[in-house]
Amino acid sequence: MEQYQPDSLSAAQLAAMRRSLTSGRGALTRRSMLRAGGVGALTVGGLASLSACGIPPAKREDQGPASTDFSAKEKELAFSNWTEYMDVSEDEKSRPTLEAFTKRTGIKIKYTEDINDNVEFFGKIKPQLAAGQDTGRDLICVTDWLAARIIRLGWAQKLDAANLPNAYANLSTQFRRPDWDPGRAYSYPWTGISTVIAYNSKATGGKKVDSVTQLLDDPSLKGRVGFLTEMRDSVGMTLLDMGKDPGKFTDADYDAAIGRLQKGVDKKQIRRFTGNDYTSDLDKGDLAACLAWAGDIIQLQADNPDIQFAIPSAGYITSSDNLLVPAKARHKANAEKLIDYYYELPVAAQLAAYINYVCPVDGVKDELAKIDPELASNTLILPDKAMAAKSRAFRSLTSEEETAYEEKFAKLIGA
Repeated sequence: MEQYQPDSLSAAQLAAMRRSLTSGRGALTRRSMLRAGGVGALTVGGLASLSACGIPPAKREDQGPASTDFSAKEKELAFSNWTEYMDVSEDEKSRPTLEAFTKRTGIKIKYTEDINDNVEFFGKIKPQLAAGQDTGRDLICVTDWLAARIIRLGWAQKLDAANLPNAYANLSTQFRRPDWDPGRAYSYPWTGISTVIAYNSKATGGKKVDSVTQLLDDPSLKGRVGFLTEMRDSVGMTLLDMGKDPGKFTDADYDAAIGRLQKGVDKKQIRRFTGNDYTSDLDKGDLAACLAWAGDIIQLQADNPDIQFAIPSAGYITSSDNLLVPAKARHKANAEKLIDYYYELPVAAQLAAYINYVCPVDGVKDELAKIDPELASNTLILPDKAMAAKSRAFRSLTSEEETAYEEKFAKLIGA
């Protein structure tokens, strides 16, 4: 188990976190480009507030922190999630899938949209986790790299497979074995986030753009190409284009990818590195082509038919936001019931129809078609087998690797 130590972050890591919060994945439009700002909460029932802090490592027994489960006596559950990451009714006064769960099980849910950024949220819960205390949350949703760290530190409870029959049976193959949680012993994905190539067909003169090589070398695109300020996305897509596996690369491979991108900067092929602010430039045609996040493309296409996307033959990067039960959570079994509920096909379809990100639930297409046939045929939400086979994840990094890699990437993008 990784030992807890107070964070000592390099300037490059801090800069990367700021980019993520202000314009990168931390600022992603979880449903639309008009994502609500700030923190909000919709409560069905209520739970106690967060407790105080301390710093000793959490106690672990049999691969999981010791905890007493009060689910049988306390029919309640506290769930922290991102904003715009849950279905709401047309009048925006209720959350249909959550209310249906409560009606079925009797479990009251305190649903709080208090995750605006992984780093910020981790700062909220870390003191309690480090002290072996209850965070006041039974279920949280965090991006894969943070989920990996929480699991390594022993701050997530191991899930009981007997309580997750739908999740086990319906989890999509591409999400089954992340290197940080093989077999999904501690986590299940809430949704996937795919990095692909987007282009404005009017700006390219009708030319399709479908590879990183084309982005970096096609003279007709010079000065109108965008890459992302998220290191894992830009470097990961470049590694794939170079024939390297982002899940197994070496330091030398990483340096070669940085060098490849640096050439694109030096010859002014790359216009700029962006967060999700690429959407405006792509829509106007100032960027002819760029790396992009799937959820943004769906929203752009709704208003601009010239926006197209391509899956490179070399593959594409997929990350995930994941459900975890924190150490010392009081209602683990209740949380497992909710996880499993969202892997039921009709429920998964209802959620996917609202948030428009990659659905990690296999076999949901027919149910989604009942809601919206167009969404059911959109491979950015439901990747077909050919597309899913090209999905790759960026491997977990040690603290030393992350510091070194972010410093090199920050130098590349001028951050």
